[in-house]
Amino acid sequence: MRAMVLVKAGTPLQPLEVPVPSPGPGQVLVKVAACGVCRTDLHVVDGELTEPKLPIIPGHEIVGRIEALGDGVTFMQMGDRVGIPWLGHTCGRCAYCAAGHENLCDVPRFTGYQIDGGYAEYAVAEAAYCFPLPESYSDTAAAPLLCAGLIGFRSLRMSGEAARLGIYGFGAAAHIVAQVAQFEGRRVYAFTRPGDADAQAFALSLGCAWAGGSDERPPAELDAAIIFAPVGALVPAALASVRKGGTVVLGGIHLSDIPAMPYGLLWGERVVRSVANLTRRDAADFLQLAAATPIRTHIEPFALGDANTALDRLRAGRLTGAAVLIPGMA
Repeated sequence: MRAMVLVKAGTPLQPLEVPVPSPGPGQVLVKVAACGVCRTDLHVVDGELTEPKLPIIPGHEIVGRIEALGDGVTFMQMGDRVGIPWLGHTCGRCAYCAAGHENLCDVPRFTGYQIDGGYAEYAVAEAAYCFPLPESYSDTAAAPLLCAGLIGFRSLRMSGEAARLGIYGFGAAAHIVAQVAQFEGRRVYAFTRPGDADAQAFALSLGCAWAGGSDERPPAELDAAIIFAPVGALVPAALASVRKGGTVVLGGIHLSDIPAMPYGLLWGERVVRSVANLTRRDAADFLQLAAATPIRTHIEPFALGDANTALDRLRAGRLTGAAVLIPGMA
């Protein structure tokens, strides 16, 4: 099969012909119809996440249909459409797994990081970590739901009942979360790179109450803020815009160093908390919500062989919405 492979961190992906994998016990083989390009993929490729299996096929927003079943898989059938997300395996035995916090598992494995992912024509995954997808979404539209949507959903839940929500970094996750938040009756304030008029216009087109640069203060005090951009300097900026008792949620897996800041920004029982991975319950809950919510995922399609171009565009902040790789696209 064709695959885009990371051989050495910090170098471009290489287009290679590799064997089609075979599903082991409890696994399924999926023919990939679409795979979203996530900022986490960029952190893996750029070496900012330091424990990949190399060589590795990136990609963890995978949509496809089951082509083969491993031994013991009885709750899925050939031809079923499934989504494969970031969380690919947990031990089920550590204290975190036993307490229902499998996102904090001591020995997890992640798709596109330790498990070959979806920048390829086929992928193997543990059936227990695959999910049926709402039929109302096409393959390409569904792909960003599997990380941008899932991590955004977990971040939104960690923000509490915030009526006025700020979102820093208006990319793939933010454009989904903004729609879910408004569906729940919240007002959303979008923060983009300073001077990025296109991103601000995009946010306003999705119904955000306000859009401006990350160096600006919103017109109203926020109850909570979510930071998706991997920029530590946004933490004090967000705290300065959040009311006493409010929460700043760090929604990314990687963040540059948080600069020194006056204690006054944190004082007043403001809370800063991170989001770590996701649970299978998050996936089930979010995909059920997505089936009932009129989320419009904004997609820019790329051929599989153009994965490096998609990553370059994401790195430079030149994407509106989400990039999606399509193996069958010429």
